[in-house]
Amino acid sequence: MADAKELVEFLTKAIVSNPDDIRANVVDDGEMIELETADEDRGRVIGRQGRVAKALRTVLGASRHGRDTKLEIVD
Repeated sequence: MADAKELVEFLTKAIVSNPDDIRANVVDDGEMIELETADEDRGRVIGRQGRVAKALRTVLGASRHGRDTKLEIVD
């Protein structure tokens, strides 16, 4: 599960202005990754009509380690 967490952090840090504020936490015994961002970067991570968030979830689901893992962007 650490590989899925690292994948989400890597992808997210590439698109935000404050990569040091990115935190990914594995919860529910690895069934979910909660992604925390800086307030000003949350819109970039979600994207217009949720397109970036959907793409992140698609890449996570296509990866070997994140196949059964859900991604939630938290406030």
